[in-house]
This record gives sequence, C-alpha cells and structure tokens, in this order.
Amino acid sequence: MPKYKLVCFDVDGTLIDNVQFSWQIFHDYFQTDKHKREDARNKFFNGHITYKQWAEHDISMWKEKKASKEDFFRALKDLKLMEGAMGTLTELKRNGLKLAVISGSINLLLEKFIHDYNEFFDDVFLSKIYFDGNGSINHVEATEFDMDAKALALKKIAEREKISLSECVFVGDYLNDMKIIQEAGLGIAFNCKHDELKQAADVVIEKKDLREILKHII
Repeated sequence: MPKYKLVCFDVDGTLIDNVQFSWQIFHDYFQTDKHKREDARNKFFNGHITYKQWAEHDISMWKEKKASKEDFFRALKDLKLMEGAMGTLTELKRNGLKLAVISGSINLLLEKFIHDYNEFFDDVFLSKIYFDGNGSINHVEATEFDMDAKALALKKIAEREKISLSECVFVGDYLNDMKIIQEAGLGIAFNCKHDELKQAADVVIEKKDLREILKHII
C-alpha cells in the first residue's frame, strides 16, 4: 500500500522550465502598462482586492491588447517542459496515485507543453483563458487558489477523496508554495532558489529532473 495517495504540482519552474512567472512573460510580450500592473499588485498585497480580482485585472490588460491564442503561444517560445516531467507523471499514474495541479499559472502553459494534461491530472487549479473561434479571448476563469490559498485547494481535494493531508505530496519552487508545502504530508522544494521554502520543505531537490521526486514518493 503506497504511503501517499495524491501528488500536487506547481507549474512555473516545476512542471515547466525556463520560467519563474508566466504572467510576467505575457506582460512583457504584450507590453502592458507597468504602472497599472503595479497598482493592481499593491491593491492585492494591501488587502484591497482578492487574488481572483487581481488575476482578472491583469488578464483584461491582455484582452485590451487584442491578444490572440497564437500570440500567447508565441510568447512561450523560450519555455520548455521540465526534464523528466512526462516520465514522472506516467510513473505516478501507473502506481495508482491521483495527480493535481495547484498553481497561480495559466492553462495555456499546460496546453502547449502537456497537450493531454487532463488525462494525467484529476484536478487542475489554475487560471484559465478561453478563446472564441477566431482565437480572441472569450472569457476567463481566474483562480482564487494561489498564495496561501493553495493550501485550501489541497484540503478541498483531500476532503473530497477522503484522504488525509499526511497522504498528500506537494512539489513546488516558490515562496507562494510555503503554506501548502507545510500542510502536505510530504513537501518537496524542487528547483528552488529560496532558503525559506527549502527550510519549510521535507525534501529539497536541486537537480532539474522531476524523476528525482519518485524515490521519495513511491
């Protein structure tokens, strides 16, 4: 009987390499107004708007630029799938574990680099942009589960599946993963540059190969 039943992943810097913040990549590509972005960011961190409202604000800036789906994919040209990602997901599924994405990232990264991601992941918590037949932004579903709220998404899945948090794994790389790494039974800091997260994690993996997590889970 495996010790763990659920493995959750961050996206930027974890499943996808060459990126720390996918949102910043899109803002740079579409050349959005830096001051408007900073104003919204400050409002969030000062508690004046929710994370969901912040995400919706930033996505609206891309919509104003008439960004198409192809534009978004072009903006991701320098990114790549993390080494060992597909083999790791396949092996975890083969061993009967449930998989989830809990991230502040955007569905377009998974669409580009893991085309059949819905076949791997039982739950996907991230912001989603949908497009019409012409490739223009139709509507968005901004996540509310980033920052400390990532831990709430983990608890939602665990409660629904009737598994304990001690049977859950989270793999992430950034400071917004702090709360969920502390809540999970096994917190893995992967490709992480932040000492605070490394100290909070149960396992620290420096090598940029996701297969390195398998020996700690299976």
